[in-house]
Amino acid sequence: MASIRRELTALIEHEAIPREQVPQAVALSGLHPSGRAWGVFLDRLLLWLGTLALVCAVLFLVAYNWSEMARWLRFGLVQAALVAAIGVYCWGAQRRVVARAALTAASLLLGVLLALFGQVYQTGADPWQLFFWWALLMLPWTLVARFDALWMLWLGLLNLSIALYFRSLSGAFGMVLVSDVAALWWLFALNTSALALWELGARRWRWLSVGWATCLLTLGSGAPVTVLMLAFTFGERSGVWLVALLYPLWLAAIYGVYRYWRPNLFALAVGCLSVIVVVTAFLAKELMEQGDPGGLLVLAIVVLGLGALAAYWLKRLHREMPT
Repeated sequence: MASIRRELTALIEHEAIPREQVPQAVALSGLHPSGRAWGVFLDRLLLWLGTLALVCAVLFLVAYNWSEMARWLRFGLVQAALVAAIGVYCWGAQRRVVARAALTAASLLLGVLLALFGQVYQTGADPWQLFFWWALLMLPWTLVARFDALWMLWLGLLNLSIALYFRSLSGAFGMVLVSDVAALWWLFALNTSALALWELGARRWRWLSVGWATCLLTLGSGAPVTVLMLAFTFGERSGVWLVALLYPLWLAAIYGVYRYWRPNLFALAVGCLSVIVVVTAFLAKELMEQGDPGGLLVLAIVVLGLGALAAYWLKRLHREMPT
């Protein structure tokens, strides 16, 4: 769709299409959705909104009536909804969208069931264990579904469990900074590995080729390595010195992969944003040490200059990219 729009714009700018025929050319290009396309969009939107509303209804029904419900009724209600979602998946297996919505609802209800179990029996488990077991138990459904959104939910649960695990260590031993650095390293390793596997898998399975999932994984990889680089910039050396070597390699990999192998403007923009943040932090540290009163003005000019330079470069790349 992007290439069609670009080609049509180029034809109009070069006056290859007469001005009086531009509306007809736009209509024939398929850029504007048809009535049937709007109907499909609304149908799927209502399906997903209804699915999320039903899951939230089960959750809030149990939470609101907690004191009036017996223990067996709480479990029975959530388990009945979970079985119903799996039944809808089996019944609608031939309808891919319905099956995916049902399996997503079952995955969410699984988390509700685990939270209910921990609350009723007061297991005393740390919060990270809830999200870890949730991700572990829903993994078979994620493999069966072959659905990008369910994979992102699974990775999100793993990210949350890792962050909460190291946060619990800092509370137990008082090593807040050390635990945070370790959590950032694990998050970077997990999300970068997931991004690499996702891109390799996209060469074989088309359902992995969705752009938004790649964007989320790129953010998940770029955010922790940028924060680690900030810690290194501001003088923290314990556990983060290796980032000084990995950060240039990460930038080079982002540029090489998403500039030449699988062109992706968003991923390159993430790399640009990371560089701007790191450079600004380095200059801010130097200016604060010198006590320069005009440091804020210099930082503002640097941020504006780097932002304009990144926007100009990305705009040029956008013209060169095929899609």
